[in-house]
Amino acid sequence: MMKQPEIIREGNKLITYLDFSNLRKKEEVIEQIRIYGKYIKGQPLNSVITLTNLEGMYFNTDIYNKFTTYVKENNYYVKESAVIGLKGMMQIFYKSFIKLTGRNVKVCSTKSEALYELTNEVAEAI
Repeated sequence: MMKQPEIIREGNKLITYLDFSNLRKKEEVIEQIRIYGKYIKGQPLNSVITLTNLEGMYFNTDIYNKFTTYVKENNYYVKESAVIGLKGMMQIFYKSFIKLTGRNVKVCSTKSEALYELTNEVAEAI
């Protein structure tokens, strides 16, 4: 069953939680990218704060390429973003991913750390 974006209220900030965790098949990951991409592109420009969970997700170079395209397409909508669950091959690809997408994505160890980073950084920018 595919997941829908979850909106988390942290103080006066709304954070869109995108959960790819434990998706073990390439087709599931690709379908989830499609669902989340459609949602993000339906939001106002430069308004979305995302927290993406990649823990235990299937990953290969094809998924890397799909994620790169997905993030590039969403650049105008996403204001801030953080990710949790980068392991193994994902960590290796992270630096080139940042260069290709032009996006500054905070890498965090836990969901609570990511929420803290996103809410405090955004609060300072206002």
